[in-house]
Amino acid sequence: MAAVRVAGAPLSALNTFGIAATARVLWRVESAADVTQVVRALRDEPGGAPLVLGGGSNLLLTGDLERPVLQVAIRGRRVVSDDGESVVVEAGAGEPWDPLVRWTLAQGAAGLENLALIPGTAGAAPIQNIGAYGVEQRDSFDSLDAVDLVDGTARRFDAADCAFGYRDSVFKGPDGGRWLVVAVRWRLSRTPRLAIDYGELRDELARAGVAAPGPVDVADAVSAIRRRKLPDPATLGNAGSFFKNPVVPAALADALRAREPGLPAWQAGERVKLSAAWMIDRCGWKGHRDGDAGVHAAHALVLVNHGAATGAQLLALARRIRDSVRARFGVELEPEPVIAGPATL
Repeated sequence: MAAVRVAGAPLSALNTFGIAATARVLWRVESAADVTQVVRALRDEPGGAPLVLGGGSNLLLTGDLERPVLQVAIRGRRVVSDDGESVVVEAGAGEPWDPLVRWTLAQGAAGLENLALIPGTAGAAPIQNIGAYGVEQRDSFDSLDAVDLVDGTARRFDAADCAFGYRDSVFKGPDGGRWLVVAVRWRLSRTPRLAIDYGELRDELARAGVAAPGPVDVADAVSAIRRRKLPDPATLGNAGSFFKNPVVPAALADALRAREPGLPAWQAGERVKLSAAWMIDRCGWKGHRDGDAGVHAAHALVLVNHGAATGAQLLALARRIRDSVRARFGVELEPEPVIAGPATL
């Protein structure tokens, strides 16, 4: 099947904020061959570098898009190798993430259970280096295949090539946008090595009466926590956590914790990671609302669309939040979602 080109494509159903915006042109790709076809076609398309769109769960559109949009709908999942202990699984970049996690557990392969119920697709997981409850996808990452959107060449990336960092990878760098991920592989284990030291996760397992948890129990507990804390985009538009937890020098963290008792902090190498949600809450933003643009009442890190908010309105709210945290704490917050359109943060 050839790639499908749609002119004047509406994007409201393709981003979890539910922002109404239009793409001048959208290409839907369902295979690596489709991507190669689109690369050739893009040479005649105006608008600059394309925006690659997966599940739209990590995206804020601030207006209509003149640049081309590539919707990645490459599906498929398989076990690549299994030696009885190590299991390598592969997924097409357009595979929905949570069903993929559940499928790996059904194969008896552990390693992704702490990442259950994270929205998005398999292809976005390494780009964002998604993480939750003490685990990042890079902990199990094996390799990925990508196509260069400039010249159409294919390349395989290993973990070192990806340069993973906290919610970061080479694909978010200056030249990262030239690559479109088509397939990803993770190396999982038949012998679970559970990461359950995160206090909230231990409490949830205890609440469920699970004394000797397995990987599925951990995935169930993570899912229960996420459902309780985070709004469902199907009923309240959002893109999950809007800001990254800032990582600051230890001296600044010590000074802030002395001045702000209770500020959560975690060691991150020689630096310290601070809780963005806690700082935003202390600045009084939890539950705040400007028209239909707001902050979730239960989680200060989540910006929400109560119905008809525009991307520009949500962006203006994000700027006010960022500025207030900078003024009180001297810490600069960075957005997690990709911000695309006429305006940026």
